[in-house]
Amino acid sequence: MIKLISSIIILFFIILPVNSEVIKEIKVINNDRISKETIQIFSNIKVGENYDQNDLNRILKEIYDTNFFSNVSLEINDGVLIIDVEENKIIQNITVEGIKREELIEDLKSRISSKDKNPFVENNIKNDVLLIKKLLKSSGYYFSEVKTKIIENNNNTIDLIFDLDLGEKAFIEKIEFIGEKFYKDRLLRNIIASEEKRFWKFLTKKKYINAELIKLDQRLLEKYYLDRGHYQIDIKGNFVEFTEENGFKLTYNINAGPKFFINSTKLKLPVDYDEKDFKKIIKLLSKLEGKLYSINKLNKIAKEVEYLTLTNDYEFIDASFKEKIVDTNKIDLEFVITEFKKEYLSKVNVFGNNITEEKVIRDNLEVDEGDPFNKILLAKSINNLKALNIFGKVEYDLVPTDDNKKILNITIEEKPTGEISAAAGTGTSGGTFGFGIKENNFLGKNISLDSNLRVDEETIRGKFSVVNPNWNYSDRALIASIESSVTDRMGDYGYETSQTGFSFGSNWEQYDDLFFSPKISMFHEKLDTNQSASDKLKKQEGEYLDADFAYGLVLDKRDRRYQTTDGYLSRFNQRVPLISEDYSLYNSYEYTTFNQIKEIVTKLSVQARAINSITDEDVRVSKRLYVSGKRLRGFEPGKIGPTDAGDFIGGNYTTAINAATTLPEFGANLENVDFQLFLDAANVFGVDYDSSLDSSKLRSSVGFGVDWFTVIGPLNFSIAQPITKADTDKTETFRFNIGTTF
Repeated sequence: MIKLISSIIILFFIILPVNSEVIKEIKVINNDRISKETIQIFSNIKVGENYDQNDLNRILKEIYDTNFFSNVSLEINDGVLIIDVEENKIIQNITVEGIKREELIEDLKSRISSKDKNPFVENNIKNDVLLIKKLLKSSGYYFSEVKTKIIENNNNTIDLIFDLDLGEKAFIEKIEFIGEKFYKDRLLRNIIASEEKRFWKFLTKKKYINAELIKLDQRLLEKYYLDRGHYQIDIKGNFVEFTEENGFKLTYNINAGPKFFINSTKLKLPVDYDEKDFKKIIKLLSKLEGKLYSINKLNKIAKEVEYLTLTNDYEFIDASFKEKIVDTNKIDLEFVITEFKKEYLSKVNVFGNNITEEKVIRDNLEVDEGDPFNKILLAKSINNLKALNIFGKVEYDLVPTDDNKKILNITIEEKPTGEISAAAGTGTSGGTFGFGIKENNFLGKNISLDSNLRVDEETIRGKFSVVNPNWNYSDRALIASIESSVTDRMGDYGYETSQTGFSFGSNWEQYDDLFFSPKISMFHEKLDTNQSASDKLKKQEGEYLDADFAYGLVLDKRDRRYQTTDGYLSRFNQRVPLISEDYSLYNSYEYTTFNQIKEIVTKLSVQARAINSITDEDVRVSKRLYVSGKRLRGFEPGKIGPTDAGDFIGGNYTTAINAATTLPEFGANLENVDFQLFLDAANVFGVDYDSSLDSSKLRSSVGFGVDWFTVIGPLNFSIAQPITKADTDKTETFRFNIGTTF
């Protein structure tokens, strides 16, 4: 009986509400710079309301979060809330020593969290030191040291000094791949981001030893192998060795393991779930049976679950794959859907964005405050932020609170988002040079600014574009650009043209793997012809104003965009004239399919294009169609088809078919060289202003191609033998191109 009474008394005190008191007055003591009113705003305290201990804890946290105070205590005495504060000192000036370049100093100061005239927070200083070290390493200063000095001033402020010892730059002299890697070095070098040092590579930062870049290399390699069936891929790590040239050798030790195939698939659902809602997932799983294991295909199936989570019935589900090896190279695959405890996000906090607007980060989240907590959508949110390519690191932390709620804290680490690039190449068709300056996070709004210049044997083109990847929260990119070009084709084509104009466009994924890209453009063109041109061509000289609406539809069913081995790509483009002299309507269709037989990859591509005036005018010579060098090897680019007074004038129509196959066994011991066989056929025909000039003869060639990763850069050359041709065509048996970046 005594125990029962004792239990009741204890229970009474447990369920008794926490003591609360009405605040009649607020008193702030020991504050100097921060006024009582400001502190009251920080804490969101209102006179006349009840506050218990939980409320005081919340108030204490909110005051600390301002970073203005090093110590805060709260006490309620007879309805008076006493807030006793100790203010942090203010940073008067931040100085960076050890660097002479003012632009680099300003860049570092813009990225660290400590700022002039802001509170001095010791923990922030530690994080700033780590960030500066990371930024310096990305610029090659791998052995840099960063120290801090704090100078106390008389007015409760401090001067903060970052003392930098840069040390010598750490270059990558050599990259090598060892172990049972299965694939050639040439291919693997194209996958990783790191590059070997060359004396002409004065712009790229990828030539420096960088821990973050090495981790990226490993992720890229692992993803590539997993997508090609190597389920047991093991990249044992990397080894960095100091070389005699005072540089470093970067070695990746790869054990690819065998290729695995999917033996069977199964979907496992909670007992109360309707299988009909998952019929698309079941269909996708069944298509995997007998196919090569591919991480990309698994990710596409997982993406379908994301759509289900957007419906009310499946807000609290999670999904995972369970693989079981049943033979030397076979896997039983089980896709498991589970339901977890119902919880909600009460708050989402974002930290670390000193440049990027918080709105940019929140716009890319699939979860929001008040939403049901969903692991799949959270993972997608983090992946969305990483995919922006403006952050060096994205991390998150979930803090459980009362009543089945969680607080999501997202911490990002910003990285330099400006790029300067330059590239050059040469070949049988002449030399090319390109230069570009790009900013990927303009004003912290995730807006891309891109200006570039390209020069080749015929054309000088300059372009400036602005890209908003998520215009008006629509998940659709908005692209605006202005450009100007001069093309001199007097020698073989009989004309020269200069164009200046602008365009507005967009692109988005309309349905699964179906992309739509509309664009409106307006250009002014000045066209000149040479003295030997025919009278009909000379009549086209003059100035023109064209406004067009163009759009593209792309159905992309390839297994991957780089090193494709399976699937197809279907592309349709149309350009409709709005304002024009000749009102030329342009149509183009292209279909490319890939197939793999053991290690041999075959490719078959067909293309058809047409341009005609809808008002029966003659199509301007600068708009007429030519076959590119990639579509027809064995002939000089563009120099087939109808001619007029010795000039190649193109046609109203072009057709092309290309077949190619890799030769993996040929030269298998040559790590940096790959070979292929090809068959090309194409035609250019249709002359609207003079049908007597038309030529409908099919051109074709067969040949042998080589892709070689050289010390300078990628080299490709082909030896082709024309099979059918016309007398006026210009043939080209040997063709090569080599390029490099700076």
